[in-house]
Amino acid sequence: MTTEAASKPIETIFRTYIKTDPRGAARALEQLKSAEAAQILATHPVRLIIPVFEQLIPHFSAEILDSLSPEIRSKILGGLPKRQAVRILRYMNEESRQRVFSLLTEKETKLLLQLLDYPPDTAGGIMDTQFVSVLLTATVQQTVQIIRKAQRKVVGYVYVIDEEGKLVGVISIRDLLLAKTHDLIEPLIHRDVRKVQAQNNREELALIIQESRFLALPVVDDEDHLVGVVRHEQAVRAIQKDILGDLSRMVGSDAEEHSLAPVSIVVKRRLPWLMVNLLTAFMAAAVVSLFEGIIAKVTALAVLLPIVAGQGGNTGAQALAIVIRGLALREILPGMVLRVLYKEMVAGAFNGFIIAIVTAGAVLLWSQSWVLSLVIGLAMVVNMVAAALAGASIPLILQKLGRDPAQSSSIFMTTVTDIVGFATFLGFAMIFFSIFK
Repeated sequence: MTTEAASKPIETIFRTYIKTDPRGAARALEQLKSAEAAQILATHPVRLIIPVFEQLIPHFSAEILDSLSPEIRSKILGGLPKRQAVRILRYMNEESRQRVFSLLTEKETKLLLQLLDYPPDTAGGIMDTQFVSVLLTATVQQTVQIIRKAQRKVVGYVYVIDEEGKLVGVISIRDLLLAKTHDLIEPLIHRDVRKVQAQNNREELALIIQESRFLALPVVDDEDHLVGVVRHEQAVRAIQKDILGDLSRMVGSDAEEHSLAPVSIVVKRRLPWLMVNLLTAFMAAAVVSLFEGIIAKVTALAVLLPIVAGQGGNTGAQALAIVIRGLALREILPGMVLRVLYKEMVAGAFNGFIIAIVTAGAVLLWSQSWVLSLVIGLAMVVNMVAAALAGASIPLILQKLGRDPAQSSSIFMTTVTDIVGFATFLGFAMIFFSIFK
């Protein structure tokens, strides 16, 4: 049996797999190299592989498309939901994008370019461009006909626009069904409609959806033109992605980095912050080097250093997480900053005092040195107060500077807790051991 003959049953099986389980087919393809995945998909009709592309990770989809012909590439992107197509286009270089646009209609290209202009973390970046809208002058019968032609998944609300495409209001399906066929829809319009601006970020969008509790919200541009809708599930996914992005940024990674991202991208995004972390580690080491003399005399200090730094790091991480969450949910308003810092400082002092008593008691039992117990107890209180203040203040400072509050904040916080912890512990040791030697 020839190789060509043997491959035909495999192609038949995979075609059945694509038809019945596009998501499973996508997960299987992601285990292959992009060129191999492209070779498999190129043997199938575009109508079958579009549902698979809807399930693929965007950056992997972009790699596969680069291996396909421009004609197939444009057909796939033209057939995908516009929101998904834009997510893939963001990972393509400008030359590849232009080749795609040259094969699409002018209307499709204009819409995709418009969506690409919206940052991915805004309402415009996650909105769906498929929705039901009717003109202000339409009748009930005309509106019902438009609804019947629309896809079932987009029929939730019927939005009313004027001749310029500006949002006028929304109509209830119930009101339409109860109205007479030839009546105009204008008396049925609810004009006090909750809407979001296309430039609203995810945090603002989350608050609006939480307050309104609608299944979807219309999205308008600066001139109040209706440009899309954000559905509840889209907003939830976007917020989840934002939270996971914050976790990545806190440790110096990147919000857009995926588990299957190429090594070159991973190195490019992580290495700069690893270098920053290395620099801060040298700073902490430099502080320790200032106290070489006392460490040489009291070797137990070297054993206990990680305890002081570790407790400070944990305290700072707790404050950091709470403040970043408060900023994300807009719980912390400008006038509340001092109140937040005071609360964290007091909490750090109370926790520090209790931990200091426990630590000092354990060190006393271990070393039989009340001086060493006193030193580590005092250092623990000071470092935990400093750590709580650092964890609370660093994201607030970053926000004040116009930066992302989560951007590598844990690296800066750890630097503060290490330096303060080492300096206070070894500094108190130098003072007290010189007095009570």
